Amino acid sequence: MMTTKERVHQLVDGLPEQQLRDAQSILEALHAHNDDLLARKLLTAPIDSEPETDVERDAVAEARIALASGDVVRDEDLDRELGW
Repeated sequence: MMTTKERVHQLVDGLPEQQLRDAQSILEALHAHNDDLLARKLLTAPIDSEPETDVERDAVAEARIALASGDVVRDEDLDRELGW
């Protein structure tokens, strides 16, 4: 019987390079928030099973275009603008 760690290794070994970067980010976030129960719950919550609406799809496409063109606001700039 395979251990959880062995199964995780098997899953990671089967991922293409782009998904490896995603998996690395998720694992690093889990590791960084090891003591934060809420963060861990959010990171491991199941993906929403409701179908995506046309409005949501359009909003995501618009956000990806903005991100690709560099039309973004840095967290620090937003914090400053909001006075945080």
